[in-house]
Amino acid sequence: MTRKSVSRAGRLLMGQIVDFLEDQPADLAEIALELRRMVLHTVPHATETLHWRALSYHDASRGGMVKGAICQISRHRDHIRLAFIHGVRLPDPSGILQGDRKSKRYVQINSLQEIKSLPLSGLIRSAAECVIAMGGEAGKKRKY
Repeated sequence: MTRKSVSRAGRLLMGQIVDFLEDQPADLAEIALELRRMVLHTVPHATETLHWRALSYHDASRGGMVKGAICQISRHRDHIRLAFIHGVRLPDPSGILQGDRKSKRYVQINSLQEIKSLPLSGLIRSAAECVIAMGGEAGKKRKY
C-alpha cells in the first residue's frame, strides 16, 4: 500500500485509507481493507467517503450520504463494524444484523474468517437495491 496511489472517481486516495487505519491494530486494519474490497466489488458504482468516523458508501445518483446510503465500515477498539443506515429494511435470513436503533443495523466482525463465512456481500447488495427501491427517499419520513 502506498500513500501516493491515485484514486478513481468516487474513491478515496490510498493515503486517506492508510491515515484512517493508522492507529488500528494490523489484524483489524486487514479486516477493514478486505471489507472495503468487498464493498467496491459488490457495488462498483458506490461513492466512497470518510464521514462519521467511518468509510462510508452511498449511491450518489440516488442521494447523499443518508438518502443514498449503502453501508459504512467503522473502526472500534477490538473489532470492525459493517453498518447499514437503513438496515432495518434489509432481509436478514441468517440473523446476523445487530442493533436496536430505529433504522441502523450492523455486523460486528472480529476476524477475516468471519468475512468469508458470513453473507456480507448479500447484505451489501440488498442495501444498494434498497436505496434504488426507495428511489433515494430513505431519509424522508413516511406516513403509514
